[in-house]
Amino acid sequence: MGETENADDRDALVEYGIEDRPPLSRSILLGVQHYLTMIGANIAVPLILADLMGMPADVTAKFVGTFFVVSGIATLAQTTFGNRYPIVQGAPFSMLAPAIAIVTTEVTVQGLPSWNAKLLFLQGAIISAALVEVGIGYFGLVGKIREYLSPVVVAPVVALIGLSLFSAGDITSATNNWYLLGLTLLLIVVFSQYLDRVSRVFDLFPILLGIAVAWLVAAVGSAAGVIPAGDPAYLDFGELATGTLVYVPYPLQWGMPEFRISFAIGMFAGVLASIIESFADYHAVARISGVGAPSRRRINHGIGMEGLANVFSGLMGTGGSTSYSENIGAIGLTGVASRFVVQIGAIAMLIVGVIPLFGRVIATIPGPIVGGLYIAMFGQIVAVGLSNLKYVDLDSSRNLFIVGIALFAGMAIPAYMGNIDAAAAEMDAVGSGYELLRQGMTDVPLLGPILGTEIVSQTVYIVGGVQMAVGGIVAFVLDNTVPGTREERGLADWAAITESDDEFRSAVQRASDRIGDDQPPFSGD
Repeated sequence: MGETENADDRDALVEYGIEDRPPLSRSILLGVQHYLTMIGANIAVPLILADLMGMPADVTAKFVGTFFVVSGIATLAQTTFGNRYPIVQGAPFSMLAPAIAIVTTEVTVQGLPSWNAKLLFLQGAIISAALVEVGIGYFGLVGKIREYLSPVVVAPVVALIGLSLFSAGDITSATNNWYLLGLTLLLIVVFSQYLDRVSRVFDLFPILLGIAVAWLVAAVGSAAGVIPAGDPAYLDFGELATGTLVYVPYPLQWGMPEFRISFAIGMFAGVLASIIESFADYHAVARISGVGAPSRRRINHGIGMEGLANVFSGLMGTGGSTSYSENIGAIGLTGVASRFVVQIGAIAMLIVGVIPLFGRVIATIPGPIVGGLYIAMFGQIVAVGLSNLKYVDLDSSRNLFIVGIALFAGMAIPAYMGNIDAAAAEMDAVGSGYELLRQGMTDVPLLGPILGTEIVSQTVYIVGGVQMAVGGIVAFVLDNTVPGTREERGLADWAAITESDDEFRSAVQRASDRIGDDQPPFSGD
């Protein structure tokens, strides 16, 4: 595969633009590097759900593998037929809260063990909510509000994507192995910032090299007994010898999904938070890739395809699918925004999903290495988000107020929701943080009967726990109600760099162009 470069389409932030194709051998390594950046989250979500459902160990391995297969197919679909941005699709944390609520509810399906019944109800909730997401995307509802979203709104939302993981256990755990985390971070910094001009290897593969060296240090330390068993940096090589050699996941492998309206409503709140996060991801990847802000049509096709991917996820029996912020940070560190590279990474995910041995090797990457990786990548996303403020008037007290309060509220309100969960855990009479919040909302004078309803309280509980959703809502409301000119808000400058709808060609239009039909029967708008 030949190397192509379009300098006119590229910002100084990237070496390979979205349309570029590095040589195949280099693309494979770059694709694997993208895959490694999201390994922690894509393993964490299924393990959390499997533990809460009481899933047997042999089934858990298949469950994790299914997540990677879904991620690979969803990524290929998004990069080929969706918004065509180089964004990896994976298991969403924004949908984890309603998923946990579902799998911790006692449900029964005749003839099936408890874990299987819970999973079937989770599948039904995801499919139901995802069908609504498909409609929101392809009917253009998200794109219609595009003109009301200025850099004053997008900047704090993208920044909160990065800030949302500052307290992740792999980073802040009191029992963490700080020197392995520090070594990983140091290696990535040295490779990407100091040695990048020494060799293209360091410039293109700082994450892959950083993970590999840190993993080797942990492996040698574990084998030599320097790192004791039980330490977060310890590698248990015995896990590599267990499990099946090949497993190919398939739709409805756990049985026919079960549907319950209350579960679907709760899951839609998670999908709504996911849509807000993805909207910000699209702007972040466009900014960091050196291209104009996404058009209305590109946003609509991206959200619509994420809805289809979630339907597929529900049929396969996983926890959903959404755009991943991790690989956006990887683009910033490596300067590689090639769609082709991300598609290679998606193929790697498919291989890992059907050959569990590869997944078990990847799963040996210790948490401290993932923590060091998070600091490097998510710090980059914070900076990319704030860089959107270059289009706004930073001498305007209005803009400073909105950005500041959106960032603070986006961190404080989800922390409050987390404290509710902690308080509920200490109360015998309350089963969950959601139930405690609902009780409090029911007691609100005059509005209690409305706020205490399941649909309202569950939406507040789920959306209120997602940093970028809270920050985005606060910024959106203030930016569109507090008086300010288009120039002051950055809309004028941003409009000049936003791609037109004609610049985005849907899959149907591209196919039509190839066969010479100027009037495609359906353009996806």
